[in-house]
Amino acid sequence: MQELIARIGSPSWSYLASILLSTFLVSREEQIAAPSSPRDGEDITITDGRLKGNDLKLGTMMGVFVPCLQNIMGIIYYIRFSWIVGMAGIGESLLLVAFCGLCTFLTGISLSAIATNGAMKGGGPYYLIGRALGPEVGVSIGLCFFLGNAVAGALYVLGAVETFLKAVPAAGIFRETITKVNGTVTPEPIQSPSSHDLQIYGIVVTILLCFIVFGGVKMINRVAPAFLIPVLFSLFCIFVGGFLAGTDKPSAGITGLSITSFKENWSPDYQTTNNAGIPDPDGKSHWNFNALVGLFFPAVTGIMAGSNRSASLKDTQRSIPVGTLAATLTTTALYIISVFFFGALATREKLLTDRLLTATVAWPFPAVVYIGIILSTLGAALQSLTGAPRLLAAIANDDILPILNYFKVADGNEPYIATMFTSFICIGCVIIGNLDLITPTITMFFLLCYAGVNLSCFLLDLLDAPSWRPRWKFHHWSLSLLGASLCIVIMFLISWSFTVVSLALASLMYYYVSIKGKAGDWGDGFKSAYFQLALRSLRSLGANQVHPKNWYPIPLVFCRPWGKLPENVPCHPKLADFANCMKKKGRGMSIFVSILDGDYHELAEDAKTACKQLSTYIDYKRCEGVAEIVVAPNMSEGFRGIVQTMGLGNLKPNIVVMRYPEIWRRENLTEIPATFVDIINDCIIANKAVVIVKGLDEWPNEYQRQYGTIDLYWIVRDGGLMLLLSQLLLTKESFESSKIQVFCIAEEDSDAEGLKADVKKFLYDLRMQAEVIVVTMKSWDVQAEGGSPSDDSLEAFSGARKRIADYLVDMKEAAQRDGTPLMADGKPVVVNEQQVEKFLYTTLKLNSTILKYSRMAAVVLVSLPPPPVNHPSYFYMEYMDLLVENVQRLLIVRGYRREVVTLFT
Repeated sequence: MQELIARIGSPSWSYLASILLSTFLVSREEQIAAPSSPRDGEDITITDGRLKGNDLKLGTMMGVFVPCLQNIMGIIYYIRFSWIVGMAGIGESLLLVAFCGLCTFLTGISLSAIATNGAMKGGGPYYLIGRALGPEVGVSIGLCFFLGNAVAGALYVLGAVETFLKAVPAAGIFRETITKVNGTVTPEPIQSPSSHDLQIYGIVVTILLCFIVFGGVKMINRVAPAFLIPVLFSLFCIFVGGFLAGTDKPSAGITGLSITSFKENWSPDYQTTNNAGIPDPDGKSHWNFNALVGLFFPAVTGIMAGSNRSASLKDTQRSIPVGTLAATLTTTALYIISVFFFGALATREKLLTDRLLTATVAWPFPAVVYIGIILSTLGAALQSLTGAPRLLAAIANDDILPILNYFKVADGNEPYIATMFTSFICIGCVIIGNLDLITPTITMFFLLCYAGVNLSCFLLDLLDAPSWRPRWKFHHWSLSLLGASLCIVIMFLISWSFTVVSLALASLMYYYVSIKGKAGDWGDGFKSAYFQLALRSLRSLGANQVHPKNWYPIPLVFCRPWGKLPENVPCHPKLADFANCMKKKGRGMSIFVSILDGDYHELAEDAKTACKQLSTYIDYKRCEGVAEIVVAPNMSEGFRGIVQTMGLGNLKPNIVVMRYPEIWRRENLTEIPATFVDIINDCIIANKAVVIVKGLDEWPNEYQRQYGTIDLYWIVRDGGLMLLLSQLLLTKESFESSKIQVFCIAEEDSDAEGLKADVKKFLYDLRMQAEVIVVTMKSWDVQAEGGSPSDDSLEAFSGARKRIADYLVDMKEAAQRDGTPLMADGKPVVVNEQQVEKFLYTTLKLNSTILKYSRMAAVVLVSLPPPPVNHPSYFYMEYMDLLVENVQRLLIVRGYRREVVTLFT
């Protein structure tokens, strides 16, 4: 670094260069030390920016191509493929290979795109699907893929055992089955191993493999590529033997490569067979193209073997696409060539009866193929018994599903419990003993996984988020959609019943994970889809006024209480309950807001912590909404900023909900009146409706049923908000037994009947059931006699009038002392004492009426009087205190210049 600085020249430039180089080196060290996984504690070992020397890193050939080739080229090719050609004919066999090969090829393209879009950790396809479609989908499909791998181990074990019993018939414990062909006993009876022999030998082999897995997993991984050598050599011997069969005539029915056999075997000849696959008119298994798809599809699976080894690859983003697609194309080409080869090699009867035709024609002797089959199937079984437990352990280590905690393993340890669980599943499938019954089950699980990979790529490619930048460019969302569609089509072609069962199983897993699982934020594609959908919906809503039919309450819940709450309770519990009461069947969104007094630079971290705490609390209270924390010099300034900026377009909050400050006089909180009036005035200017809850501590929760009435004192036209709130309350269990009463104020007795009839007609047109009561008050004048106020109301009235008079005297004395006009709340005011008396009398009359008719009501709704102009905020709080005096539970409502209910359909 010093040499570079010396070359730069000037001292100032040298100083700048030293800073830049130091910053670069520090940032580079931080980048090297930072884990690249979205989860903490993943399997990453880094020392000074270099991998540890004992980490074995593989290239494309040995890391991806060879494992994929080994897993794809398996038992189906050796002991079932010639039989498939005999049953389906050359023509439909070509269609079968092309159909299944296209499905895996498209899946390989999708896999290549996702695998090259960032670092890939343990878990193989589960990791890809989970990070693309979310933890619920990832875990459900990952568990299905685990079951598929576990059952595939049983498939390979049974294949090896059947091959062994075919090669050494004397090893059979039970009598072998003699079968018939086309209703006649053949001159040489066709024998197949007993199912009991398959079960016994299969269990023994599975147990031995389990002991090998427990004792030497590292050695298995090192020698696994060697299992491919017998496979390749046996393939060479099969093709050489086929070309020499025309002269050697190794068995009856082997014609050699003959054009006559080719023509005779072109068309299909589907027959009924016994459980061993030998044609038998009395057999229970009837074959068609759909059934052959289920039988053959496991022969093209195995394309995930490379992605499962992603942690051992030198260059994941290069090796997985090249190796996977090369193995897929190579094996597909081999299958197509083999269709022509087997179709021209033997008669139809020989293809259908000789299940080991590959060994019959092999050069120089059949034992080569027997050894190749046994070694390849045992190697594949070992891969399944080592790969499946690690997949289960990877799912458990993500800590999404608590029930899988038993299978967790620490980094570098062997998943012994998961291996034992996999072994039990494998042994259970071996006991079934029928290869042709197991393969459709495996097919369903693998197809579910492939469909998940394709859907993941489809979603990511269609959304095209900024983070979607795969290095593999040869992909398109239409190809992924076609691949996913092919997977679903193949599932239904094989068996609609198996498909329904597998989809139901995956759905149950998804539901269980969504209910019991822990949240895992992996930045999945669904979150991006929700974001795009929200943007599109927001644009479609536009900025125009929402029609009353489409109006939803979006309450802005002011969490900061007028008083104190426990430190771990960021919002009054009953305020959250009331916010839920404003939603019909839980639909809608609430915005919970709290304000921190202070400087934003100093309290930024505190605001983040408070926001997280508030968000957790509203989730705990099961409120659908979001939490926001605002830092401001004081509450008034903070609320003023909130009411102007909160929300987007027509998703801005339209109702401000807060608690009534009942404690302001009791605790002598002199700053509350000015703040309270400022908030109401800000709502009026911003055209926001206001709902103030008095008696919040007594508000019922969802389990406390109310049997009183819901009384509305409908004084001011508010767009129907008060009526709508009463209807929303009725939809909640706590208020569903209540009835609505609407109280209307008439100044003359002659107006009462007409007003009552008009209001009833209006409510009928609004589809609202309510009893209408008209209360007559001749005048709102000071001199008018307004009924008979109760003693409690008169006492409250006298106290309010005295306090206002004392406050006015103090204001006048302060103004005379300072030589200034009357001042209140930091601004000049003009006090009309007669108008103050009028407000006090009006509030007294309304309070007396509420206590007279609604003392036993479940909840009372009354219109909120706006703060009078030029009146001190202290006066307004006295008016409000007089209004709510002795009313247990009261909602003070102010609508806005917008209709929220409509008469029309």
